[in-house]
Amino acid sequence: MFKKILVANRGEIALRVIRTCREMGIQSVAVYSTADKDSLHVKFADEAVCIGGPKGSESYLKINNIMAAAEITNADAIHPGYGFLAENASFARICEEANIKFIGPTSEMIQKMGDKITAKETMIAAGVPCIPGSEGLLKNIDGAKKIAEKIGYPVILKATAGGGGKGMRIVHKEEELENAWNSAKQEAGAAFGNDGMYMEKYLVEPRHIEIQVAGDKRGNVCHLSERDCSVQRRHQKLIEECPSPFMDDKLRKKMGEAAIKAAKAIKYEGMGTIEFLVDKYRNFYFMEMNTRIQVEHTVTEEVMQYDLIKEQIKIADGEKIVGNSYLPEGNFAMECRINAENVLKNFAPNPGQITAFHTPKGFGVRVDTHAYAGYKVPPFYDSMIAKVICKGKSREEVIARMERALNEFIVEGIETTIPLHLALLKNEEFKSGSYDTGIMERFDYNTILK
Repeated sequence: MFKKILVANRGEIALRVIRTCREMGIQSVAVYSTADKDSLHVKFADEAVCIGGPKGSESYLKINNIMAAAEITNADAIHPGYGFLAENASFARICEEANIKFIGPTSEMIQKMGDKITAKETMIAAGVPCIPGSEGLLKNIDGAKKIAEKIGYPVILKATAGGGGKGMRIVHKEEELENAWNSAKQEAGAAFGNDGMYMEKYLVEPRHIEIQVAGDKRGNVCHLSERDCSVQRRHQKLIEECPSPFMDDKLRKKMGEAAIKAAKAIKYEGMGTIEFLVDKYRNFYFMEMNTRIQVEHTVTEEVMQYDLIKEQIKIADGEKIVGNSYLPEGNFAMECRINAENVLKNFAPNPGQITAFHTPKGFGVRVDTHAYAGYKVPPFYDSMIAKVICKGKSREEVIARMERALNEFIVEGIETTIPLHLALLKNEEFKSGSYDTGIMERFDYNTILK
């Protein structure tokens, strides 16, 4: 087993990995920017190394600085967390060349699934259902118009190197296509340094449902059931739950088998997620694969009683996977992402000093956070400051427990999304479980004020 793991990330995920390392008897190394010197992951790691300035481009995305930190601390493995360099094939390759284990898939696997065009071609070859669309990159606007006419409106333009909703545009009619094309390419080029675009049929009233998979070096692959991530704003997830209120045993079996088929197609190693869009007729289509741990992995952990980070580390060390796809009957879990944002000002980020901070406690409640009273939320990174995860024996019980927990959560000094989550939990569409990815477009924000 590894002796020392460097965690190439920040915030709650860095702290999550450090905790598992401590339980496994593995030394941990935190890296941090100058803006994160007071973050809990720095305080709780066995060692900590400053790797640069406050911006991600000056620190958490600086491969040379991270590798230097690994070298001077004698780390024999690197855990990338999520975001930043977690799905960077070049970073994984440099780790391989330096004989430092990248805790995740190989650089080749990341390369295959990181480019959405290549990923889609791989899935089609493996017999996994894919959304109708362009074959390869679109060369120009004329080509885009021809594909849109062939598959029918509405369509969605996507950046091949995209993520987080950037470089993505929904187009309902031909007159809107050229403006959408120009703005999507510009946004993708600025965000990823790659303005390549492709097109897919836009599904009406879809659910965003993902399957957690794990694979080992022996070619074994299992899945650990689904997570429903359909409550989103601008393609950013707000609430995730397992099991999905939309799923039945038949669909779960079919999607699970498809996810395993997808992972086996690239001989996948480590933890990963196969993301699907499912239409209202229960037809499902491959969307993308995330070759890393997900923000919402906690939901699966609570339902399956399975430490995904621990298993991820053991797989990286060459151990055989022990997961299975059996969904324990009567186990439900839900996660609310708490962001430092002003919901009523178009979700404007609200960094600043937290003057009071009290996390909810009690049976069935878990809070993953790196924040505390006196902590200053920096303006340079994603605005998430905490995740509240509740579990119970029914969806109704989980919703009631989440509402109780969020009412206990005290954060003063900054605005957060807690009022939005409390309003969502009372929303009839959400409570019924009959929501889709358009729920936030229909949501009445005035209910937050009541």
